[in-house]
Amino acid sequence: MTAAPAVSPSGPPAPIAKAERSLAPDIARGGMLLFIALANVPNHLWGMGVDEYGRNTGQSAADHVALFMEQLVVAERSRPMFAILYGFGIAVMASRMFARGMEPKGVRKVLRRRSWWLLAFGFLHATFLFAGDILAPYGAAGLVALFFVNLSDRSLRRWLWGSSIYLVLVGLPLLAVLLGESGPPVESTRPPYVEQMIGGASTSVLLSFVSVLVALFIPLIIVGMTLHRAGWIDHPEAHLPALKKVFITGMAVNVLSSLPLALIGLGAWEPPTLLFIAAMYLTLLGGLYAGIGYICGFALLAHKLRGFGRRGVPGALAAVGERSLTSYLLQSFIMAPLLTAWGFGLGENMGYLAAFGIAFGTWLVTVLVAVALDKAGKRGPFEVLLRRLTYGRRRA
Repeated sequence: MTAAPAVSPSGPPAPIAKAERSLAPDIARGGMLLFIALANVPNHLWGMGVDEYGRNTGQSAADHVALFMEQLVVAERSRPMFAILYGFGIAVMASRMFARGMEPKGVRKVLRRRSWWLLAFGFLHATFLFAGDILAPYGAAGLVALFFVNLSDRSLRRWLWGSSIYLVLVGLPLLAVLLGESGPPVESTRPPYVEQMIGGASTSVLLSFVSVLVALFIPLIIVGMTLHRAGWIDHPEAHLPALKKVFITGMAVNVLSSLPLALIGLGAWEPPTLLFIAAMYLTLLGGLYAGIGYICGFALLAHKLRGFGRRGVPGALAAVGERSLTSYLLQSFIMAPLLTAWGFGLGENMGYLAAFGIAFGTWLVTVLVAVALDKAGKRGPFEVLLRRLTYGRRRA
């Protein structure tokens, strides 16, 4: 995946051919997008009251069980996974440009332009479709990550430890307090779509600023860069014992750290505010390592399914991962108009179990679209657009 592209240094690198792509990161992105759909769909529901823990009221026992499972294995896990794979992708792009003889200043210029366009994509996505957009915060984090692309391994490790300590001691406690004391949403007299646009735009700007301020994604972006340099995702066959160790311990941390919040979702525990904030902090903290564990698990899965190549189920997952930007935005194009008050409004008083079913169905639609594009030999339209905006039209 890191081979130099067959074009001259005077033009932008050619898109990575399918034969050059590593299966593991594409499978990981495809699976991660299911996590994102499940995590995002509750934000589209409306019409119900919200209790002090942020749960929709009036849920059935089956809905509470569904929420328990989502909180146990999905909640606050998709963002760390995305951050790791985002850092991995930055490292891949940088290594290909360095291999073509580009100077670090030129590499940073290209990545800076891409990050600004991601910020713009995310702002528009948050404004017109979904306030919980993650593209803009990652674009903002990408502007910070430019500094790391040509650091030595030793310097990169120092930044990893330093940013991790800052995040654990400052960033996550602040975020846990903000999430734990957010309370029920404020009633608005504005039309639903006007509220979506105003709230989405302001939320996008705020989340982008806060994510950089608390270094929310920086350590995991560095982890992604480190995994690329070590070859864990590109060549899992050479790192199987280490991958298995991180995966097993990551899943143990995953369950143990999220169990208190999952019990709240189940309705089996109703702690006071301070303990609720502590449970939120524990989930956020455990999610950092759980995200790494999930990525290692997908690398192991890709190794196990390597005989299939890009056929069957692994091929379908890889097709989604190869078009992850298009697939991510397509989720909002489907779920937001279908469920929200400003759209068809089907999310009114909908329970969690039904909502997660719609999220899974939406993800399956993105799989079908990605596979169809793959069979037609076409990349995702938003991948094509972002590439054109990043590199321009000039080709060697």
